[in-house]
Amino acid sequence: MRPTAMTTRIISGALAALLLLTGPALAEAPAPVPVAPELVAAAQKEGKVVFYTSIELRLAERLGKDFEARYPRVAVQVERSGAERIFQRVSQEEESNVHAADVVESSDIGHALAWKRSGLLAPFVPADVARWPADERDSDGCFAADRATLSVIGYNTRLVKPEEAPKSFGDLLDPRWSGKIVKAHPGYSGTIMTATFEQSRALGWSYFERLARQKVMQVQSATEPPRKLALGERSVMADGSEYVLLELQARGSPVAPIYPSEGTPLVVGSAAVMKAAPHPSAARLFISYLFSRDGQQLMSDAGALRSFHPEVKEPEGRVKLSAIKLLKAGPAEQERDTEEVKRKYAEYFGT
Repeated sequence: MRPTAMTTRIISGALAALLLLTGPALAEAPAPVPVAPELVAAAQKEGKVVFYTSIELRLAERLGKDFEARYPRVAVQVERSGAERIFQRVSQEEESNVHAADVVESSDIGHALAWKRSGLLAPFVPADVARWPADERDSDGCFAADRATLSVIGYNTRLVKPEEAPKSFGDLLDPRWSGKIVKAHPGYSGTIMTATFEQSRALGWSYFERLARQKVMQVQSATEPPRKLALGERSVMADGSEYVLLELQARGSPVAPIYPSEGTPLVVGSAAVMKAAPHPSAARLFISYLFSRDGQQLMSDAGALRSFHPEVKEPEGRVKLSAIKLLKAGPAEQERDTEEVKRKYAEYFGT
């Protein structure tokens, strides 16, 4: 099932706003680069690529293994963490003049903007990215959207009947869910940072103040709430990565997503090559794979992520984005309010 025009327009909205904020073009974007034997040989000579990512660890490592099988003698070192931690790590390493990352990937749409503005990204356009609609790639060729996902409500189908499951964020405030909810933290997760920002704009901070009274289990990563549901440690999740929940569901776990009536937070991720990459050829080869049809199809099939690649086919039965009411972030406002979001959230849930 190829993405519909409506789906493309919906997903592109958030990133389109981001691209408008990158300012005047630094230079004409470089021409798209196909994977040539010379690039493969240079990458194999370097022998390694370091991938900083907020993609769920199992999927990130699977991407690495698939790449290694295609390009022997180039090992992938996956450094997986929450998007906000990745951003902090890159900042700290740059301040110390340490250049460890080759490819950076984040679920926080503001990070690519900040990295580009700081001059940390190398302009590079993989051949497949040339097929992305303009709204999903940087006009200077510094980054592009490698994925989109949603932050959803979810429930354990063994502990909660479908007809009794919450249908909205407001339903989570019902006293019957006290002590039964798990949620992730915006100070760690870029997905949850985006979701919290979008929810605070739509629902107000009074929603989070009331939710905090529900004896919520607080975890870090957006990948954790779906796993807590699958294990039966909590019966409902207030937020978390749709792609992890759908992947667990496909493997037989008793979990199901809910797309809340107020709107579901949309989260667009982006990937880029670092200008000071210690393995520059391997970095370009790896990001070319990441944006290739096969790499994008693997993320869709194995990770339930939404793709911008025109040839990627989504699994039958997946709810189309065009059928979901979405909450979308304004990148400028989100970047501006990030620290305020963390501060307000900590007032109610702690750090």
